[in-house]
Amino acid sequence: MITQHDIVIVGAGLAGLRAAVECVGQADVAVVSKVFPTRSHSGAAQGGITASLGNEEEDQWEWHLFDTVKGSDYLSDQDAVEMMVRDAPRVIYELEHMGVPFSRTKEGKIAQRNFGGHTRDYGKRPVKRACYAADRTGRVVLDTLYDQCLRHQVKFYSENYLLSLVSDGKKFGGVVTYDLATGELRLLQAKAILLATGGCGRIYKTTSNGFASTGDGLHLAYQSGIPLEDMEFIQFHPTGLYPLGILVSEAARGEGGFLRNRLGERFMERYAPTVKDLAARDVVSRAILTEMREGKGISGKDYVHLDLTHLGEEKILEKLWEITSFVRIYLGIDPVYDPIPVQPTCHYLMGGIPTDLDGRVLLDEKGSTAHGLFAAGECACVSVHGANRLGCNSLLDLLVFGRRSGLAMKKTIRQYDHGPLPKDPLQRVEERIKKLFNSKGEEKVDEIRRKMQLVMMKMGSVFRNEEGLKDGIEEIRSLKERYKNIGVIDRRKVFNFELMEAMEFAHQLGLSEAILFSALHRRESRGAHYREDFSGRADRYFLKHTLVYETSKGPEVRYKPVRITRFQPEARVY
Repeated sequence: MITQHDIVIVGAGLAGLRAAVECVGQADVAVVSKVFPTRSHSGAAQGGITASLGNEEEDQWEWHLFDTVKGSDYLSDQDAVEMMVRDAPRVIYELEHMGVPFSRTKEGKIAQRNFGGHTRDYGKRPVKRACYAADRTGRVVLDTLYDQCLRHQVKFYSENYLLSLVSDGKKFGGVVTYDLATGELRLLQAKAILLATGGCGRIYKTTSNGFASTGDGLHLAYQSGIPLEDMEFIQFHPTGLYPLGILVSEAARGEGGFLRNRLGERFMERYAPTVKDLAARDVVSRAILTEMREGKGISGKDYVHLDLTHLGEEKILEKLWEITSFVRIYLGIDPVYDPIPVQPTCHYLMGGIPTDLDGRVLLDEKGSTAHGLFAAGECACVSVHGANRLGCNSLLDLLVFGRRSGLAMKKTIRQYDHGPLPKDPLQRVEERIKKLFNSKGEEKVDEIRRKMQLVMMKMGSVFRNEEGLKDGIEEIRSLKERYKNIGVIDRRKVFNFELMEAMEFAHQLGLSEAILFSALHRRESRGAHYREDFSGRADRYFLKHTLVYETSKGPEVRYKPVRITRFQPEARVY
């Protein structure tokens, strides 16, 4: 089945929906989502959206810029960060006008709270910058944008899996999807395509990411000859529920919660004397794991306590209701009376598909663009987060660059008609599926995937070293060989989750190799990338972005410079 649209957006999270809202009325827009749109992973975001509104105390966008650049360990492109933080107040007021029910101050203004790494006066003390809706911010923004899309009659292809990007070698002109409910392959031809497919956290055993976060869009771009940027920078959020990895938002510490070790010590005072528990996420994650290594985990186990009990029941239930319900349901613990067991959990990908400030995908270190292809959100790397993302900057990134991508796509579709398609892209996908169905292999996805996740946790998580990274790459490559012997038992046409998991897993293996390979070649420690054998930051050699390419001989690394405009690198002290 072949269908034509002006614009096809793959991914129904905040970046994809914001782009769709920007394009409706001026283009025929379709949104493809592997889940029902309101189940997109953006709905899991709890904490808020940063903007220097100054509703609770004085704030300035220059301070927000400084914090973001410092938090990124000076690897973010500062022109992109400046664009984002200066646009932040407009984003908040726009959402308010669309109907987002932000929490309010007594005066009726949009409420703001503290979040890790956000300060006033260029790092002197924490500032209340995060605009929030209790601890369900992502949920209400997602619902609001989806409502706007329905109002403007955006076409949705729900529960459609992205299987292929269609390109004639010069321009990207469509996507091939699998419709879960009908079993049909669908070719959606478009003048412009936006990848807003999210991250790839499911390659790790312990993660806050939903099961749909398998990196499909990232790896399909990689296979199409597009490099992936800064893939070594994987953020581990300090507070995942032990042992499940489900996120306990930074909002809990923003409201006054703090971490304790086995001895009852507030240990963050030693690691970040100024901002303590509100230090950047990479700092807090390493501090927690260091405490565990020193035998100060609770009861000698791999977790510490997040203590909210001093906040009182009223504040906890008003400001942190969703977190409280998660802890009660999954652990049988009531945070009003007992501390919460937490450990670092894979949370966010700082790298991704390289783009310019308008979401156009970049093909190389010189800035050449891919005609017709855009990316936004977690799968993209415009590089506003660098080596480490500050809390609540994620939703801001999605909304700012989702909108900018929409604006750019509207201009692009005026320049192009639907061009001729390359030779039968549907047939090529059908052949891949037939190959899996005809395979007599005895390997099962679940078994190999568990092995991959353990390898990534051991070799490619918070602490890394050369020997471990080399061993990890070899193990991932051996798993790729085992994947060639995968067998698919379920031969049904409709609702074939086994088939889709097999295809997703190929993407996960490729991304795992790219992450470890990029990490091996960055011989320094910066932000979320911590090399125990190179514990210092090496600006002289590595103040640059990694670009990893897929070649016939395996991954290849190249580099491009970081764009520095205002703030020169300095020691990162909290």
